[in-house]
Amino acid sequence: MASLNSALRTAQHVRTATRGALLWGYEQKLAREVKANGKLPRHLGLILDGNRRFARAAGLQREMGHSFGADKAHEVLQWCLELGIPSATIWVLSTDNGSREPAELAHILSLLEREARQLAVDPRIHANRVRVRAIGQHDNFPPQVLAALNNLEESTAGYEGMRLNIAVGYGGREEIVDAVQSYLRTQAAQGATLEQAAENLTPDAIGAHLYAADQPDPDFIIRTSGEIRLSGFMLWQSVYSEYYFCDVYWPGFRRVDFLRALRDFQGRDRRFGK
Repeated sequence: MASLNSALRTAQHVRTATRGALLWGYEQKLAREVKANGKLPRHLGLILDGNRRFARAAGLQREMGHSFGADKAHEVLQWCLELGIPSATIWVLSTDNGSREPAELAHILSLLEREARQLAVDPRIHANRVRVRAIGQHDNFPPQVLAALNNLEESTAGYEGMRLNIAVGYGGREEIVDAVQSYLRTQAAQGATLEQAAENLTPDAIGAHLYAADQPDPDFIIRTSGEIRLSGFMLWQSVYSEYYFCDVYWPGFRRVDFLRALRDFQGRDRRFGK
């Protein structure tokens, strides 16, 4: 019996190793195809969904799901750098998430502070001159979280490489409201009446006041977890975005999933409403 169990374990190890080798080979093939095609998003949006469900499926505490999700964000940043994607926005925390249980929200904000401090000294950030910005509404964040985010932004403010936007305390409708308010304040500062401000109002005028107005609109948006909805991510900017819904929780998102999504994007004919 012992020898039989040993043989079964050996066979299982061989099967696992074989599957791993086949997947690695497939991943390398995908990477070559994606690089050879050359058509990559100018601005990639990532909706990081499924941390808690990942933890639940693995029998872990939900806080572990968020921790694994933070680690995955580092991996995906590396994949973007390797491919030369110019700009990426990762949606980490929505305005709706602010209503979660205090203990869970405190853990997420603690992770955010930790990750911001790590990114500020990450050699990859400085070697590739990645400019990092936190976008969203942060007024209610704890002072230490705000300090970490401000330090990260200041330490990369002069860089002109990849642009990385971390959307925290972010909601698409809130962004549009903020943009309209900013537009009206600008008009008032220039001495315009309300009637004149209304006459001057155009889509481009609103667009100039969005959080990432100096970057192209996202042309490709990936959402993990299998949920097929937008949830308000970059509502104004995503009018012509291509979407890809990946049926895997964010912490389990693999490089092969990322490459499959990009290959799908490369096969699409973008018509911009025409």
